[in-house]
Amino acid sequence: SPIQLQYVDKTGLSSRVSRLNPRWNEIDETTEKSPDPDARFEVASEMCGQDFLGMLTHIVESDLPARSFVDEAVKSRFEIDSSGEIICLPTGGLPWKGHLYDLEHEYNIKDPLIKYVLYTDQAGMWRIQAVTVEGKGFENRLSLPKEWRGVRDEDLEKVAGIEGCTFCHASGFIGGNKSFEGALEMARRALENGK
Repeated sequence: SPIQLQYVDKTGLSSRVSRLNPRWNEIDETTEKSPDPDARFEVASEMCGQDFLGMLTHIVESDLPARSFVDEAVKSRFEIDSSGEIICLPTGGLPWKGHLYDLEHEYNIKDPLIKYVLYTDQAGMWRIQAVTVEGKGFENRLSLPKEWRGVRDEDLEKVAGIEGCTFCHASGFIGGNKSFEGALEMARRALENGK
């Protein structure tokens, strides 16, 4: 028989607001009465307001400013590699996926699509990340080579033939190198391997 899921995610805003409603048998220990629904409504209103402001702040202070960095990376992609399939961001952590898809549509980039994004992580290591197929969070346009996946450090350097390699995730969506040149070479070899 098929497996029945027992857990359903109920952590969204509407679920959190709903849980603020007094339970049918809930008694306030201080008043020994049912909790005041108006007081609970005030708590819910505050929570919704904070959630909205948090989202608005994220959009205004993170998402929107990131677009110009992704735009510049897309426009200068042929300076990174003549294939036009690799972009380099000035820093990691900035939200790039949605902007990349939008810019590819805006600039009518179709063949070839951008396959890899290079950036540094918080520790300064260079990352190479495969771009996912638009709308498919776990399907890459071109994953890193199978023989690299799950391999680390010196073993990965030997398998890839590239100095400074630090890791390749087992699914092939991301890898690392100690230098920009090494990460770029990983991207170039991955492109060659995928052709």
